[in-house]
Amino acid sequence: MSDLTFTGRTVLVTGAAGDIGGAIAGAFSDRGASVFGLDRMAGNDGRIGWRVGDVTVSSQVDESVASVAAESGRLDIVVAAAGITRDGVVWKLSDDDWRGVMAVNLDGSFHLIRAAVPRLREQGGGSIVLIASINGERGKAGQANYAASKAGLVGLARSTAREVGRFGIRVNVVAPGFIDTAMTRPLPDDIRRKAETETALGHIGRPDDVAGAVLFLCSGLARHITGQLLRVDGGQYM
Repeated sequence: MSDLTFTGRTVLVTGAAGDIGGAIAGAFSDRGASVFGLDRMAGNDGRIGWRVGDVTVSSQVDESVASVAAESGRLDIVVAAAGITRDGVVWKLSDDDWRGVMAVNLDGSFHLIRAAVPRLREQGGGSIVLIASINGERGKAGQANYAASKAGLVGLARSTAREVGRFGIRVNVVAPGFIDTAMTRPLPDDIRRKAETETALGHIGRPDDVAGAVLFLCSGLARHITGQLLRVDGGQYM
């Protein structure tokens, strides 16, 4: 479908060395986009133009966005997929546990949006997608920091969508459920089984399921969609 072709478009994905970020970056590359990835270490996908940096450091995000725009001559799409967890019940979370998760998941997304909006505005529009989680909506025991950071992304996206819509920039959120990644594979089998039984489709998701939702939201098929949250959870939370 031509609406899912991104030839001539430039995409920057944070957390692109991870499973979900890598699937998103690869999906755009498969469909003709010029794709750049920002992560703390370069990934293995040779099609990606890697920028090594830390999303918690705003100057490094600024430099990466400027570098991508300078090399490619444009910037069309940014996806904030960098994310971490540091689990524990709320009364045992340290300040570092709280701030560390907030710094990557929420601050990092803010840094990316702030750096990208002037570039997108200059060329008359673009698309921003933030990767949140269903746990940001429903809460999760042992993940107060993670859930709060992901809930914050929804407010960040919707407020930004209201601010930048007049410039032709769309801002949306994808909220995965339980996805088979390096982050979830070490979890005990009973937790994985519980996720499967919670899910209406009866199985957990894959990174490419998330990538498909991102492609849609960045495509012409979604040209009249902004400020929205799209769950990719197989019916785990509804």
